[in-house]
This record gives sequence, C-alpha cells and structure tokens, in this order.
Amino acid sequence: MFSKKIVLAFMLLVGLYSASYAENTFSKMASGKPTLIQEGQKKKWCSVCGMNLKMFYKTSHTAKLKDGKKRQYCSMRCLAVDSHEHNISLDGVQVVDVNSEKLIDANKAFYVLNSKIKGTMSKVSKLAFASEDEAKAFAKEYGGEVTDFKTAFAKANASLEKDIAMVQMKKEKKMYPMGKKLFEKKCQESINPMDYVEINQLKSAIVSNKLCQPLKEKQLQAVTLYLWEVKRVKGADEHLKKIVVNKDEKCPVCGMFAYKFPKWVAQIFYKNGQTEQHYSFDGVKDLMKFYFDAKKENITEILVSDYYSQKAIDGQKAFYVIGSDVSGPMGNELIPFEKEADAKTFLHDHNGKSVVTFDKITKDEVSKLDK
Repeated sequence: MFSKKIVLAFMLLVGLYSASYAENTFSKMASGKPTLIQEGQKKKWCSVCGMNLKMFYKTSHTAKLKDGKKRQYCSMRCLAVDSHEHNISLDGVQVVDVNSEKLIDANKAFYVLNSKIKGTMSKVSKLAFASEDEAKAFAKEYGGEVTDFKTAFAKANASLEKDIAMVQMKKEKKMYPMGKKLFEKKCQESINPMDYVEINQLKSAIVSNKLCQPLKEKQLQAVTLYLWEVKRVKGADEHLKKIVVNKDEKCPVCGMFAYKFPKWVAQIFYKNGQTEQHYSFDGVKDLMKFYFDAKKENITEILVSDYYSQKAIDGQKAFYVIGSDVSGPMGNELIPFEKEADAKTFLHDHNGKSVVTFDKITKDEVSKLDK
C-alpha cells in the first residue's frame, strides 16, 4: 500500500498538473481587436498599473469618473484601487464577457471566483460571463464558485492589501531590476516621470515619442514601472520637501492620527512664547476649521501637500480646488496645488466647482464640504 506521504505527493502533482493544464488551455488575451475606451495612445494600457489591456482583456473592467472621463483596467483589483482614489460609482462599471469578449454591465454579469485560472494582479481569479449557464459551464471545467459583481468586488476589496503586497514583492524582485537595466541601456536619460500624471500616459509617451529603443511589451512594462514607482518616488524623496508628521500627532479637529494620511497632511506652525510649535491635520478642510478660530498673529507658517507632487508647499500661496469628485480622509476636501495650471487641470479632470486662493476660502464654503 502507498504510504500517506506518497499519496499526498501524488495528489499534489495531480493538482499542479491540473492547474497548469487549465492555464495553458485558457488565455486572457483578446482573440481579436479589443474594445478600448480610453482616449489617445494611452488607451492600450491599464490606468492604474500600466499592464497591456489586450493581453489581460478577459479580466478587463471599465468605469467613468464623475466628470465623464473613461478609465479601463486590466483587472478588478485595479478597479478597486482606483475606486478608493476617485470615489467611482459602481453602477456604471462594465466588464468583458469571457465568451463574447464584449463589454457588458458588470452588475448584471455572473462571476466565477477562484477558478484554476491565475488571477490578474490578484491571487484569486475573477472572470465574468453574460449568463449564469455560461458561468456554471466554465466553473465545471475550471473550478471556482459562481457569484455576482457585488460579492466579487467586496472580496477584491477585502484582499486588496494582500494582493498589493504580493504584486509589490514580484516587482521588487524582478521587474524593477529589469527596468533599471533596460532604462540605462536602451532609453534616453532625460525621461522625467514627474512630467506625467498617470502611468499609462508615461508608457504611451515612451512608445509614441520613441524615448527608448524598441522594447517588447514585458520590457516596456518593466521600464515604465521602474520610472514610475522607483525613479519618480526617489526623485520626489530626494528633491521635494515633504511634510513630516510624528506617529503620536492627532488632528486637533477630528482626532485622527495624521500620519496615516501622508497624501493629505497639512500643518500650522505658531509661536508659543519664545518657541515654535505646530499642529498636524489630516487634510486642508480640518486645517481651515482650526484656522478660522485661531489667533492669526501667532501663526508663522502653513504647509499643505501639493496633490500631484506631494511636495510641502506654502499653504497661503497655494491654489485650491473645491467640490471635486476626489475624497480625502474626512470626505469632501480642498485639494491643494502649488501651480494654478495644475489646479485647473485637476478641476477639469475631476469635476471641480472652482479654483480659489487661500485668502478666498470662506468658513461657509468649508462648512458646505461636510454636507
């Protein structure tokens, strides 16, 4: 008789073979011309991670921002990431039907979760079908459970932190080193990732402006990731002053720990006798609430974080967008920018109501942000 160890080893081999066979017999790539909804050359790549949408077409999702701007993602994971940034309405989300390869209403689709097919940017695969019968037929062949979009998206959100960590480990181990090597060997040193607002915009520029020697898609992705997630971040850390917040500092208005929200932190510095002290806030809105009741003559400096660069800038010289579709830790926010042109671009892209200078911000306008 076989020992338990031999039986377990045999079962493991069968499982690995089965998963490998499933992966080899199913392709996420579009079989024909994919439907790409974004504008310009950047439409070929995911808005969040820069992955090639044709290659991961059968896990692709689309959404619209409140200003009508269209976004397309390689996966539900990237949709989940973007939904936190842009407060996306899930009512209008579309997904590619695996069988017809057409975009369908995600809320009416039937999802197969955790099949033998590898997930895209996630451990768990999420594939959509126009009919329940088609989803069940797929699950019968490849495994997994059939469910709806709401359940699938909830699970994507629940595993988001672990999925991001898993992908990050792979990038640090392989993609970043490969990208650095290719960049130094095949690309123009003058490429400045700080000139671009989105990763697919950078990737598009590398191709259309011929900023690198011809690269295969995987090489192009490695270079783009290196520029966007390593060089760009390193450049910001080295050349831009950022607001520093200690872990014990709580926002005096809402009581939340300000360090948890580095993208939104703001500070007021003031004289207390012969010494200078400061308060840290989890956003400009709470800073302004405090400012309206503060003794202005004691204030020595106000710092806010430029939304695009994350640079610490003079809050009293900044430009602020009011009423956009981007939410901060406390909901509707005043979004700060060092340059008026950046504020106007953001206003257009994110359905903002107006651009104001610090001295034009009113107590009434700030109060309305909480409604």
